[in-house]
Amino acid sequence: MTASLPRQASPPDEPRRPPEDPRRRFRRRALTLLIIVLLIGVPAGYLVISANQSRDSGKDKEKKYSATGLTEGWPSRVQRRLYQVPIPGYSTDVAYYETNNWKTSRLYVQFGTTEVGLVRFLQGIGSSRDDLKADDITIGARDQKVVGWEFTGPGPWSGLVHKQKDPAPTQDIVVNRSEPGHPMVYVVSRTIP
Repeated sequence: MTASLPRQASPPDEPRRPPEDPRRRFRRRALTLLIIVLLIGVPAGYLVISANQSRDSGKDKEKKYSATGLTEGWPSRVQRRLYQVPIPGYSTDVAYYETNNWKTSRLYVQFGTTEVGLVRFLQGIGSSRDDLKADDITIGARDQKVVGWEFTGPGPWSGLVHKQKDPAPTQDIVVNRSEPGHPMVYVVSRTIP
């Protein structure tokens, strides 16, 4: 035999509530659903739209910079300081291109200068003209391809690799002296972030 609990009677002074009107119940549930959609759906939709715009923006920037290669003009002072590329004043035909990824960042720079400017540049990176080796193309084929450099024209050509301990950048430098007194300098400075 099971024991049953006594039922508690409702208090006598509280009036009984009439059953809820089905239309009112529907409106209350619809309002609750609307509030849930507004509190959850709108921010979620905003995040989706924002993420798509951000991704599209990154793709647009990637296309823009990968399509242009070298950009005519001087790299910013911050870039020159970060990659330790002290371009001498009064240099000509200055152009640059920067690439960044999770592994290595590179700054590609080319400029025309004078013999004095070349000496100043080499001193600025902690090297000298004596470190240049004749007929040594130190910039690899991969880096040449990135910016469209071809070191096949008239020379003489010389190059050097200026290695430094991380996080300081390492510079691969190629110099073309086909125009006497006005060397053309090509630099790939890479650093590991």
